[in-house]
Amino acid sequence: MKSLLTDQIVAAEIPARTLLGLGPRDADTGNLRQLQLAPLRGQGSLRLFMGLGMALVATFTMILSVPLAIASGWLGAGLVFSLWSYSQFRRLPLGDPKLSGITEYRMCNRHALYSALFWSTPFWLHGLSPPLDHVLSMWTIAVLMMVTLAIVAHSVPMACILFIAPVTLSAAAALVRADAPQLAAVAVVAGLLLCNFCVRFAQSHIRFRHAEETLHEKTETVSLLLREFEETSADWLWQTDNSRRLVHVSPRLAYALGAPADALEGVPLLQALSGDAWDTGLFPKSLHEMAERMKRRESFSNLIVPVTIGGAPRWWELSASPRLDEAGKFLGFRGVGSDVTEQRATAEQIAKMARFDNLTGLPNRLSLNEDLARALAHALDAKARCALLIIDLDRFKAVNDTLGHPVGDKLLAQVAARLKGLMERGMTCGRLGGDEFAVVLHNVASADSAEDLAKRLIATISRPYVVDNHQLFVGASIGFAIGPQDGATVETLTRNADLALYKSKDKGGNVVAGYVASLHAQAEERRVMEQELRGALERREFELYYQPVVTAADGTLNGFEALIRWQNQKLGNVSPGRFIPLAEDARLISPIGEWVLRTACHEAMKWPSNLKVAINVSADQLTDPNFASVVVSALAQSGLPPQRLEIEVTESVFLRDGGGAAQLLDQLIGLGIRLSLDDFGTGYSSLGYLRKTQFSTIKVDRSFVVGAAKGSIESIAIIRAVVALADSLGMSTTAEGAETELEVETLRNMGCSNIQGYYYGRPMPATDVRTLFRATDSSASAAA
Repeated sequence: MKSLLTDQIVAAEIPARTLLGLGPRDADTGNLRQLQLAPLRGQGSLRLFMGLGMALVATFTMILSVPLAIASGWLGAGLVFSLWSYSQFRRLPLGDPKLSGITEYRMCNRHALYSALFWSTPFWLHGLSPPLDHVLSMWTIAVLMMVTLAIVAHSVPMACILFIAPVTLSAAAALVRADAPQLAAVAVVAGLLLCNFCVRFAQSHIRFRHAEETLHEKTETVSLLLREFEETSADWLWQTDNSRRLVHVSPRLAYALGAPADALEGVPLLQALSGDAWDTGLFPKSLHEMAERMKRRESFSNLIVPVTIGGAPRWWELSASPRLDEAGKFLGFRGVGSDVTEQRATAEQIAKMARFDNLTGLPNRLSLNEDLARALAHALDAKARCALLIIDLDRFKAVNDTLGHPVGDKLLAQVAARLKGLMERGMTCGRLGGDEFAVVLHNVASADSAEDLAKRLIATISRPYVVDNHQLFVGASIGFAIGPQDGATVETLTRNADLALYKSKDKGGNVVAGYVASLHAQAEERRVMEQELRGALERREFELYYQPVVTAADGTLNGFEALIRWQNQKLGNVSPGRFIPLAEDARLISPIGEWVLRTACHEAMKWPSNLKVAINVSADQLTDPNFASVVVSALAQSGLPPQRLEIEVTESVFLRDGGGAAQLLDQLIGLGIRLSLDDFGTGYSSLGYLRKTQFSTIKVDRSFVVGAAKGSIESIAIIRAVVALADSLGMSTTAEGAETELEVETLRNMGCSNIQGYYYGRPMPATDVRTLFRATDSSASAAA
């Protein structure tokens, strides 16, 4: 029996209503009935002989006073009923656990009632006024019958009651009719006591059977565990005397200790486990703890202790309890042990994996947070400072996109090695995830010290890498926060260092930025701007402005550069310098760039056919494998000849790429599109890019233009070198940012091919450009 017996038998008696079958049925009722019917199995013959024997005794008792025909008829009826009842029960599977037992239980009750009706009739065989001696003799036999039934069928009290109650009432009624009401009362009380006895006896029987089954289950379980332990377990049993010396050393324990069993008899357990440490007394803490517990005669369980076996360190798990004799005298310890060296090594490996990055071997975010918490706690206690530097690699995404994640992973491993090489005492570096790293500084002297370290980190990270024969360049943006002044908790300090990192990335990368309180407002502004930027295309908030590009020699207009502008209802006029980096971070630059390309090509078709349009393309666009097809589609839909489209790229395209961008640019050149290298001379190795890609134009940065106009020898030398280089390679040069007549004359004298700047015109909307052409056409017509 399951919950019924567990909840009701163990805690209290089974309710009489449940035992008698008067309570509600549930899933456990069938189990109870099986337990009640089980003692009746094989008792059919006993019940048959008992019924027949009692019927014969009753017949012989009343044959002298009752007519023979009536007595014989009653006896014959009893014989028929007993045989019929026996045949009904003979093949019933009483107590079969496969059956519910409810049907058989009800059948027992019915036959008990039938038997009661049969045994209620002898009192009245003399008529409705039977003599007292006849009633008493029949009552005596009936009582004997009821007691016997209560003993034989004690587990089914309802059947006993259904027999006892009718027979008792019939006997009591006969005694009243025989003028013996006192004896009638005695008969009723006896019947009630006998019914109560049947219920109590049944409850005791069920409780005993449950205890018996529980004991049997426990015995089987213990036997199974012992058999499994002896046959399959790698554990061993051990035992000591009252002096904590090994006794009865088993072969398995001897094998584990690496010594013969007879040699270990009488050896102190601590000596057998500690090896050479026994002579020095320098025991490990856990061994010392075990020794103290044994000294205090205390039990211990699952105690992990280091042991030395044959000079090799191992780890054992030991459990033991003190042994006492019948008088309570301490005899020693008995316990079990097992070698858990492999499990411990696995657990240590898992613990390491939980705290260290698998790729780089550096501490992971969890480990860094713990170290930062310790640094902050020390800084608060000692009134000192600590710092958190968060490092984000610049241009790393392009490596993954073009060369694949395996190359990116190897690059990250090299970056981690460089970071680790810069760490000193009181510094911890780790990987937060992706291309983000962090450094925790304990006891930092000032914010300047943290900034100096950050600059050294950037310089180290920015050196070229060689991975699988690819030369790669990545930079680093670093944001830092000082604790506890910038944050007294790990969460606050990390969030503020992240805000500083956003600031450094907004400055273009390879920059260090410290946390200031105003960064929270900037972060909110950035969040709002990104939210607005995501719907800007659908709301038609972008507009293209066009800045003229003229021939340096005579000032003739030869094209325009398309420049994007964003007018937002909430933010107003947002400069490209603010929203373009955000669009790149938010992966929005590709759809925006496609809109610029298609719009510029469509607008250029409204210009004279000798004018070209230049658009700027970001590195993210060039890593998009669909970019070439987008360009072809824009040219086809607008009808613009490829020669009138010029695509401007910066050196960052090559710094972020492992060769994919150069291949894409070669495809564009094959279509007849012109390429321009923007901001030439401001990067790392521009000459290498000129050798790899056939640019049609080199653009000179405004910083050199301003310097040359002011007479800077370096700027003049750079512009002349660029012009000479372009001429030798068959390229033209375009100088950007010419705003004064002096700057224009300087550039013209130095041989620049084209000039772009405010001197010739500011960026203007498309309507102004078309107005400019109409004005030019009108002037030409008037002159004719």
